[in-house]
Amino acid sequence: MTSQTTVDKVPVDRGPVPAPAKGLRGHPWLTLFSVAIGVMMVALDGTIVAIANPAIQKDLGATLADVQWITNGYLLALAVALITAGKLGDRFGHRQTFLIGVAGFAAASGAIGLSDSIALVVGFRVLQGLFGALLMPAALGLLRATFPAEKLNMAIGIWGMVIGASTAGGPILGGVLVEHVSWQSVFFINLPVGVLALVLGAVILKDHRAENAPKSFDIPGIALLSSAMFALIWPLIKAGEWGWGSASTLGWLAGSLVLFVLFAFWETRVAEPLIPLRLFRSVPVTAGTVLMVLMAFAFMGGLFFVTFYLANVHGMSAVDSGLHLLPLTAMMIVSSPLAGALITRFGPRIPLVGGMVCTAVAMFGMTTLSTDTGTLPMSVWLALLGLGLAPVMVGATEVIVGNAPLELSGVAGGLQQAAMQVGGSLGTAVLGAVMSAKVSSDLAGNWADAKLPPLSPDQLGLAKEAVEVGMPPVAPGTPTQVAAQITDVAHETFISGMGMAFTVAGIVAVLAGAVALFTKRGENADGGAGAAHI
Repeated sequence: MTSQTTVDKVPVDRGPVPAPAKGLRGHPWLTLFSVAIGVMMVALDGTIVAIANPAIQKDLGATLADVQWITNGYLLALAVALITAGKLGDRFGHRQTFLIGVAGFAAASGAIGLSDSIALVVGFRVLQGLFGALLMPAALGLLRATFPAEKLNMAIGIWGMVIGASTAGGPILGGVLVEHVSWQSVFFINLPVGVLALVLGAVILKDHRAENAPKSFDIPGIALLSSAMFALIWPLIKAGEWGWGSASTLGWLAGSLVLFVLFAFWETRVAEPLIPLRLFRSVPVTAGTVLMVLMAFAFMGGLFFVTFYLANVHGMSAVDSGLHLLPLTAMMIVSSPLAGALITRFGPRIPLVGGMVCTAVAMFGMTTLSTDTGTLPMSVWLALLGLGLAPVMVGATEVIVGNAPLELSGVAGGLQQAAMQVGGSLGTAVLGAVMSAKVSSDLAGNWADAKLPPLSPDQLGLAKEAVEVGMPPVAPGTPTQVAAQITDVAHETFISGMGMAFTVAGIVAVLAGAVALFTKRGENADGGAGAAHI
């Protein structure tokens, strides 16, 4: 009935080959449509909330630190819980985990919209992150178990397209809702989307579970991994405030390393580990995970500065900024399914390397942006970035999930998402530090060269904080000519720092292209077509 095969010594239980799905329940493409609705809700929330933050701050009388926790609380909960949530799906079934994630995420969104204090908003954002962590790996696990090998890459391509389009479309939708409705509507919009995803999931999704799915929980492993992830993400979030060389930052990072080592040791001692370390004997799985970290580092870290460039240097509204990101969104929508088809035909290695080359070229190209760069050249670089990211999103996901055995598909999905979160946090923190260092070294000299009134150390520190996000530090009542000079200095200094950050992102993208050479087709992908149907 079953047979054992290995990929780099990882055992796989392929199970019996099912008959083609009939009707709604378990239909592969309807399954994809169903999980895409839920994934869209989570991906959209990752960027749409940033647009609402200023309105939330004003309405609830929150401090800047409070508002930062609206994002940080969500990010921490999501990153810490992803792999454990994937294990829950492997244990209890991805259908149940997905539906609970959708229902909880939508309910938490509604609760945020009804909140009248910043503490409640932050608390429910943490709940959103936890339920989102349940939802995302389960979606990948369902695709992995539903689609046969020859269709899996196309399915992941469409899945990646939904994530890319939702992430990039968040600022546009958020801008429209905040400007014309209210900040609460940014969260209330998840209620009808969640209900739709829940109804479709209940009708369409079919549970797929491997015969050798885990039967127990590695509670100490969960505690160690969750603590290690928290100790890693927390200092990345706080590094800008603490400083990279501070005792707090280095202490947390050292503690994270110790916890990861303890986790790895424990996983070799337990009968049913949270993450069987034999999974990483597969070079493609390891390469795919590293590739996701590096890709997210370059992409999310670089995109962080583009939004400030559009809003504060070019003076665009939230809606206009979102519209200027459409070349990136549109290219990801078009090229993600095409990337899936190419990867199915030729394997992931060539598309992944080519994608990272395009990403690197786009990053280096964006170092040429200036205060008077027009829409066309900006659009060219953003479109090239979208073209490069699509095969990486699709291919690296297939490499990680497709090279993992079916009974670990949830853990593999959690690993893929956790790699993206860690990479994005690392990219934003490191590139932010690069920007800060460049602004610190250039601002005083540029200020003096413009023959502006000298600044005290405290004034220079406040000016630096403003310039790091592209804002000119113009005090009220400043004469028009002086204000224009300050604005020119601020924008030129910001663009210099942004160019340095994009250079680092481009170098990381080149490194990611080298890592992509170690990837290969998911040899366990056909395990999904042989999943036991429950």
